[in-house]
Amino acid sequence: MKNITLSVFSVLCFTCVFGQARKELNFGLIGVNYEIPVHRDITIAPGVGTSLDLDWLNLGVKGNYYFDNLFGITSAAWDVYAGPNVGYTIDMRDNKGHDDSDLNFGLQVGGRWFWNDKWGVYAELSGGNVSGFSPGIGLTVKL
Repeated sequence: MKNITLSVFSVLCFTCVFGQARKELNFGLIGVNYEIPVHRDITIAPGVGTSLDLDWLNLGVKGNYYFDNLFGITSAAWDVYAGPNVGYTIDMRDNKGHDDSDLNFGLQVGGRWFWNDKWGVYAELSGGNVSGFSPGIGLTVKL
């Protein structure tokens, strides 16, 4: 119960701190992040994610490079991206005193499609050394 309380408190604090600087909000079945542009083709995205069975909670930051210009994608409706991620993964399993929480380093690759100027859908494959394979699907809203 202590881990769950700490995790919920961390998520709320994390969301409040980064909630003011966002450009796009991505929210899906197992996570949420805020994309902040730092260059025409590069974003950073602080966020929170978990697994479908709630075995772990990851607080981290993703860096994405958008390949749209490189691949010649001229439609504003499509994005293709990939990049590294780093965070801290909190083990939520009851392991009888054994805690596998640790720094998590990984990669992600994904794409999204906007059906209008504000809303879109994304699909992503990601993973890390602690969190393991964690695909995602969800919605994107431009703020």
